[in-house]
Amino acid sequence: MRQSSGVRGPAGASAESAGASAGPVGTSADDTAGGAQADGGVPAARKSGRRGRRAKKSDAAGGESVEATRGEGAAADGSRGRGAGADGSRVADTDAAGSSGPDTAGTDGTGAGVPGAGSEAPEGKGSKGGDAQAAGGEDAEPDPTAGGERAKPSHGEATAKAGRKATRKGAHAKRADPENRSAKRKRKRAARIARWTALSLAVIVLGTAAAGYFYYEHLNGNLKKGDLNLGDKQLDRSAANAAGQRPLNILILGSDSRNSKENVELGGAREDAGRKPLADVQMLVHVSADRSNMSVISVPRDTRVTIPKCTDPEDGTVYKETDRQIINTSLMNGGPGCTVAAWEELTGIPVDHFMMIDFAGVVSMADAVGGVPVCVDANVYDKDSGLRLTKGSHKVKGEQALQWLRTRHGFEDGSDIGRTHAQHIYMNAMVRQLKSGTKLSDPGQLTDLAEAATKALTVDKDLGSVKKLYDLGNDIKRVPSGRITMATMPWVSDPQDPDAHVIPKPGDADKLFSLVRNDIALDGKDKKSDKGGPKPTVPAAPKGDIALTVFNGTGTAVQPPATRRASDIAEFLVKAGFTKATSDSTPRAQADTTITYPKTAERPDAEAVAKALGLPESALRMSPTVDRVTLVIGGDWRTGTKYPKTEEPEESDSSQEPTGGATGDGKKDDKGGKGEKDGDDKAPKSSDPLNGNDTSACMNVNPLNRF
Repeated sequence: MRQSSGVRGPAGASAESAGASAGPVGTSADDTAGGAQADGGVPAARKSGRRGRRAKKSDAAGGESVEATRGEGAAADGSRGRGAGADGSRVADTDAAGSSGPDTAGTDGTGAGVPGAGSEAPEGKGSKGGDAQAAGGEDAEPDPTAGGERAKPSHGEATAKAGRKATRKGAHAKRADPENRSAKRKRKRAARIARWTALSLAVIVLGTAAAGYFYYEHLNGNLKKGDLNLGDKQLDRSAANAAGQRPLNILILGSDSRNSKENVELGGAREDAGRKPLADVQMLVHVSADRSNMSVISVPRDTRVTIPKCTDPEDGTVYKETDRQIINTSLMNGGPGCTVAAWEELTGIPVDHFMMIDFAGVVSMADAVGGVPVCVDANVYDKDSGLRLTKGSHKVKGEQALQWLRTRHGFEDGSDIGRTHAQHIYMNAMVRQLKSGTKLSDPGQLTDLAEAATKALTVDKDLGSVKKLYDLGNDIKRVPSGRITMATMPWVSDPQDPDAHVIPKPGDADKLFSLVRNDIALDGKDKKSDKGGPKPTVPAAPKGDIALTVFNGTGTAVQPPATRRASDIAEFLVKAGFTKATSDSTPRAQADTTITYPKTAERPDAEAVAKALGLPESALRMSPTVDRVTLVIGGDWRTGTKYPKTEEPEESDSSQEPTGGATGDGKKDDKGGKGEKDGDDKAPKSSDPLNGNDTSACMNVNPLNRF
């Protein structure tokens, strides 16, 4: 405990400070009654106030000990929140700002306290116990010449009064300062607002993310999924180009399913409600490896083809191979995976994905994009589909869009061929609508389209997510409309049923399929160096130094691989001087024979191999997916050691209008002219090619269905 030392006056009595400290630590009742106050009580009281301890002070005159019994009391300097008077009463806070003025000793028992914060404190009378010392000020020293009696405050009234007065004056009273209190309140309020704002933002962000995730999962749940290929075999993927990019082949199917109330109402034929669906719309969308162009090939639904053996994944039913059925029935043999197998067998084009849509899906998609513009050259009414339009352009949507896609009797010669042309016009217009984004600027419309698209589609399992569909859409979106070509498989009447069915036209159909297999644009605008890469100026290496591998790729979806093809060709090449030629027995399946090389510098080596085998330059490919010259013997070369020459395809009847319903029946023109030569890398005229930017295309109406 800090002890205060007394100062004696001339009479030998202890000198009391004339200006006694205000707000001392409260004393006991007995001590207070005696009126004794310790010199230097302010420091002791301050210390006692801060720590809440019991303090003992020596009496200045007689050494009597005055005990502070109120441990909670505070000195007038405000070191505690509240002070206590000598009688135990609470004293208002004073600030400990730390400013101090000079101590002034009073005479005749009077003294002036030190004012706080620049405010002048009133004089204190000795009889009343002196002025309160300024908050944070130094202890007032006693005047040794002042000899009067001690001030005897009654029950600490004087000190309490002085403390309250100092507080009211606000001498450096920080907590009593209204501006400080207001600033603190503002800071606390701002802190609360910041905390609530942060919390609210966190809730919003997390809620939005959760909502987005759940909506994404909802869209994924809308999609129906199936196996890609239900046949026993499937073709290898298309070869990558020099940049490592692969083309995409997506089979688009339109189902006539009536297995829902909505589809029955839209499609009619209630008696068919229980039967398995048919694929009345079939289009192969080919997106080039470099995404510079897109080709679309339609096969008429009445085309008789070989449908390979398929196994239904739902019930395990095995459907035997048949060559007696038309291609739309393949969907009944287990689902779209069997139609994919039939397409690979027919075209030799490996299919990467399929997408199937039903009647209701066509309606909702057409509505979602706001309608699709089409054109007819005369008034048309088809009672079977229900389509009724006046001459000119119309924007079809909803059920009318479905009627357009299903109409065949009303167009051209009333066959399924006219329907494929109408579908091309519709598809081209829809792609233009989507690429222009006219109906996709509003989030609500975009949501409607997402809902309509995902509910309408059945896709293969590898394409069964919204993200993959989105990425696929972005790939297709990169293709300029002017580089999109729609074509129909060239055809002739089926000898087994000439009035009802058709078959692929020899030559022209093969050429169309070969262009797609080899990733050559149907519009004929590909640069010659695009597919095989630039030609180097360096010569080929000696034959004995060229390392190459030969694969047997003659197996197809319906044909087993020809035996010993890889080893036979490898042996032939060794005898021809290519002593490093080897064969590989790894199974391959490829329609066309190709020679692939990894780098431009090795093109001369590949050309040397091609020359030895009689392969055309179009068979050469550059791709980083191989590490040496690689020869794959395709299904087009099943026998012999020299590649067979292909015959020139014939041209279809030149008297037919390209978009007015060419029959594709393979007739020669009056002059017996021939079709395009092999070097003409574009779709044959008999395929009725339609450019994506052609907005003038208009359907020719069947005279029997006009009004």
